[in-house]
Amino acid sequence: MSTSQVGPGRLRQATIYRAGVLGRRPAVPADFATLEEAARRASSARAWAYVAGGAGEGRTMRNNRRAFDRWVSVPRMAHGIGGRDLSTRVLGTELASPLLLAPIGAGALMRRDSDLAIARAAAATGVPYIFSNQGCNPMEDCAAVMGDSPRWVQLYWSTDEQLVDSFIQRAEKVGAGALVVTLDTTILGWRPHDLNLGSLPFARAEGIAQYTSDPRFLSLAAERPPATSKTTVTLGALRTLAAMARNYPGGFWSNLVSKAPRAAVETFLDVYSNPGLSWGHLATLRDRTRLPIVLKGILHPDDARRAFDELGVDAIVVSNHGGRQVDSSIASLDALVDIREAVGPSKTVLFDSGIRSGADVFTALALGADAVLLGRPYMYGLALAGERGVAEVIRNIVAEFDLTMALTGTRRIADIDRRLLRRAWSAQADST
Repeated sequence: MSTSQVGPGRLRQATIYRAGVLGRRPAVPADFATLEEAARRASSARAWAYVAGGAGEGRTMRNNRRAFDRWVSVPRMAHGIGGRDLSTRVLGTELASPLLLAPIGAGALMRRDSDLAIARAAAATGVPYIFSNQGCNPMEDCAAVMGDSPRWVQLYWSTDEQLVDSFIQRAEKVGAGALVVTLDTTILGWRPHDLNLGSLPFARAEGIAQYTSDPRFLSLAAERPPATSKTTVTLGALRTLAAMARNYPGGFWSNLVSKAPRAAVETFLDVYSNPGLSWGHLATLRDRTRLPIVLKGILHPDDARRAFDELGVDAIVVSNHGGRQVDSSIASLDALVDIREAVGPSKTVLFDSGIRSGADVFTALALGADAVLLGRPYMYGLALAGERGVAEVIRNIVAEFDLTMALTGTRRIADIDRRLLRRAWSAQADST
């Protein structure tokens, strides 16, 4: 039997079961619930609050999952399809499977040098990594460990336009396949898990490596007037000072007596995102970059139409930021259905928020996504086993997706469409 007929699903199963004969278990659990619980036990309270927490009462996170429960697949039998092709192409980027790694900031809360570990795992598994604007390692370092593997770069729109240009230029230089502009985080949402701990990673210089490696940002920080207010000396303040010194580039002891780390943190908090971001700002992108432009955070059909028809962007990501920004927001999957109907079949529409399994990938594609972004699951793999954990989570997701294709009778990504799904009975009853 050829490798193409075996597929990544059966190969992954065989790898795990053969290791099991020798008494070895995978580095990460194969199901999301067990993965999540194991990662929670392995994480600090601060790390778990930031990565796993959502906005408000968590209703949007629950909406995301309930939306998947409202759809079921209808497998076909005796279809005679022995092999499958999971590959696809998005904005000129060749994908071995319709999966990309979503940008997630402050990953070093889970494990030091987080972005480098994720980048290596992405390269090893052939999955594009979208470098986070709030990463803990500079994009140049991440690109270096990925070699020729595909990468995109996220952009948060700063209040300093020269900083926006600097980030764009750096994205071009590291070989980004696209610029992903996040629209839904012009200010932070109400996040009780972080608030209850009084924990903002960026105040400790965690997640600002793209800034402290940027010449324009460093000049802004250097020009910042010295702080005039005195900080009350407490054990917490000393720990924060030590964290700044540890996370800022350079030596710990020299940073400890330098004003630069604190100036960088305060400058970041002032300029990192623009609450007044408008369509007018976005309209300038075509003159500022040669990269394909992707707008992330679209939930309304009118915004999707405007992005394509007025701005001429190359793609959008239907996303509610993993439920982290607005409580009781529409589920991303529900928004995907409306948006795909509004923009038609030819536009490139990606999906984010709520993907937990290969079966979820299949459902999102059937409802109109061209590819999906994976978020929290790979971060949980990082918490458990670093680079290896990220790679195993990716392989598990791809394996289940491949098996879902095999068992539903689909040969290619283009064959996955809404005809393969039905509304669940409970959803039908709710609508009557």
